[in-house]
Amino acid sequence: MSVHPQPEYPAADVLIIGGGLSGALLAAQLLRQPGRRRLLVIEPRSELGRGEAYSATHLGHTLNGNAARMSVDPDNADDLTHWLEQHIAAGGWPESALQAVPVAELFPPRGLFGVYARQRLAQAQALGECQGSSLAHVRAEVVDLQVDERGVRLDLDDGRIVHGARAVLATGMFAAARTARIDDDRFNAAAVDPWDVSAMGRIDPRGRVLIIGAGLTMVDAVVSLEQAGHRGPIEVFSRHGLLPQVRRQPPDWSDFLAADPDLRSPLQLLRALRGQCRQAQALGIDWQAPLDTVRVHIARLWSQASDRQRRQFVRHVRPWWESHHHRSPPQGAALLARLVEEGRLRIHAASLQGLASVPGESPVISVRFRGQSQTTEVAGAALINSSGIEYDWRRVDRPLPRQLLHRRLIRPGPLALGIAADPGGAVQHADGQFSERLFAMGPPLRGLWWESTAVTDVALQAKALALRLATLQR
Repeated sequence: MSVHPQPEYPAADVLIIGGGLSGALLAAQLLRQPGRRRLLVIEPRSELGRGEAYSATHLGHTLNGNAARMSVDPDNADDLTHWLEQHIAAGGWPESALQAVPVAELFPPRGLFGVYARQRLAQAQALGECQGSSLAHVRAEVVDLQVDERGVRLDLDDGRIVHGARAVLATGMFAAARTARIDDDRFNAAAVDPWDVSAMGRIDPRGRVLIIGAGLTMVDAVVSLEQAGHRGPIEVFSRHGLLPQVRRQPPDWSDFLAADPDLRSPLQLLRALRGQCRQAQALGIDWQAPLDTVRVHIARLWSQASDRQRRQFVRHVRPWWESHHHRSPPQGAALLARLVEEGRLRIHAASLQGLASVPGESPVISVRFRGQSQTTEVAGAALINSSGIEYDWRRVDRPLPRQLLHRRLIRPGPLALGIAADPGGAVQHADGQFSERLFAMGPPLRGLWWESTAVTDVALQAKALALRLATLQR
C-alpha cells in the first residue's frame, strides 16, 4: 500500500484552531493589520467561515436576527444589509421577495450568510497578500496541543504536526446534537441530527417524533421535519416548557441602564427590565424594545457580578432570558404556531431521565413531567436531540478539550461555562497563570462574558484580539 506524503507547513505566526465564523473573522481582522504574518487555520470542513451554524443548505434554516443585526464588520453595522442589496440585485436569493420587508429587516438563510462571511474573508485575504501576509487552510482536526517557551505545537488527526508562535482556540460551539457526551453515548446514537433533512425523510411521515429541548435548535428541527415531508405528531420536552419568543422589529427605546449606573446585579437588572417592559406596554410599544437595549451592557453586568449572583441568574432567570432574548425568526415561529394550532405540535414541561430503548430500535424515552415524582415512558418513531449547546468542556468528548484539560492548559470558566481567560482572551492555565501563547475567543468565553456567541459579539472580539496579537513579538 502506497503512503502519500503529507504536506508540510512552515511555522506560523498565529495558529487558528477552528475555521467557522469565529476563526474566519479573526483571520480576516489579522490579515487587515499592517505588517507581514503567516496564518494557519485548522478546520476539517472544506470551507472556512461556515462552521456548525452556517453550513445549513436549506432556505428554511434562517438567521434568528435580521440583516441589520448581523454584520461581521464591527465598524459598519450595515455591512450585511449592503451586501444583501447587491446580492439580491444580481439575481441572488429571489425568495427574499416573499418576506416583503426592507432589506435591513430580512432574515437571510444561514447558508447564504456563510457565503457572505466567506466573501469578506476572501477580500481580507487579498488585502493581506498585498501586504505580504498569507493564509493557509489545513483540513484536519486538532487532537492535541502543547505549549513551551518557543511556541505552540499542534498534533492533527491525520498525523501531521504544525507549529506556531501562538494559537487561538476559535472552536465555536459544541452542539449537543453533534457532540458525543461522555455520559450519554446511547442517547446521541439513537437521535437524529436536527439539521439532517435527508435523514428525516427516512422517518415514517406519520410517525410520532420526540424532540428534547425547546430552544432555537428545536425550531430548526421542526423546520427540517417540515421540509422532509413529515406530517405526523411532534412532542417537545423541555424542563420549563418555554418556547422562544418570535423576533420582531420594535422601535427604539431609551438606554435605561446607561442612565442608572447603580443597576449592577442580575436581580436588579431583572426588576428594572420588568418595569421598563410594563411602561412600554402601557404606551402601546412592543416589550421587546426595552429588552433590546440591554444587550450592550450584558458583558459588564455579568463580569462584575459575584459567583453567587451568577448562579442565581443561571438557576432562576436563565430559561426566561434564553426564550425572550434568543428569539425565533418569524418564519420558524409562524411554522410552530401553525403546527400548535393544528394539534400536531405539543410542548411539555418535563425533564429527560434517560433512554429506555437501545439504538436501532424505536426510541423510548423516560421523562418526569413537572409536578410529578414518577417517571413516564414515551415512545416515538424517531428522537431528535435539540438540547442546544454544551458549554462545559469537561463534558465534551472530543480529543482537543480532553487533552487541554489533561495537560492543565485550560481551566473551566465561571460556573463551568467554557474556559477561563483574561478580558483580552489570554487563556488561564489550571495553575492560575495566564498564557502568553494560547488565546481564545467566541463561545469558549461564555463564562467570561455570558453572551459570547452572537455575530456582533464574535466580530468585536475578533477585532480586539487581532489588535492584541498584532502587537506581540514572535
